[in-house]
Amino acid sequence: MDSETRQYYRVASRERPLYAVSADRVIGGCNQPPPSAVDRAPELDYPPQLEGETAEQILERLRQGQLWVVNSRRRNGLILCKEFHAEFAGPGAAIGSVFDRDCQRVIPVGNLSLLRPEHHKDRQNAYLIRRQWIKLTQQSTDQSEPDKRAQMVLTQFETYFDQETIARIPDEIFALLVGVLPYSIRKTRRTPGKLNVKVKT
Repeated sequence: MDSETRQYYRVASRERPLYAVSADRVIGGCNQPPPSAVDRAPELDYPPQLEGETAEQILERLRQGQLWVVNSRRRNGLILCKEFHAEFAGPGAAIGSVFDRDCQRVIPVGNLSLLRPEHHKDRQNAYLIRRQWIKLTQQSTDQSEPDKRAQMVLTQFETYFDQETIARIPDEIFALLVGVLPYSIRKTRRTPGKLNVKVKT
């Protein structure tokens, strides 16, 4: 982590992140989540799909332990802000359950649509895809220079979302994703051109 900030972003696994994630590729490339998390069937006393809810309403559902999956058929996602870092859950990723009760803020990205996973396999795949999104962000945190981290995370988001959507995400949220100060994000956003940083695919 860079010396610019004390906000650390840690991921134990060093496996290769993926952009396009399929269930078969994920299962072949990762350890499966703990059975206690995957096998526990969620309560189904909530609707099968959520659209148009406010960030506050989504946050309350997460704090209740509800399990959802980001709709994989849309360019959408959710940034989950924890105490010292943030995580991005993109299409296909699980959110909620025991993993996100400590969320302090959520930032919907794009036209957010959340689906209730109905079956064990759906939940298992969603947990694994969430892990891949975390490791994708790790590609940025592997960079030692704050400016490169900032450029990489912005480039990753530009791969999936338009400029108007990205502009709505505050500098401090991008900073929490990759462990830099908001100043680094702000400076990179205002700098013409891009750093020569390759993103693994």
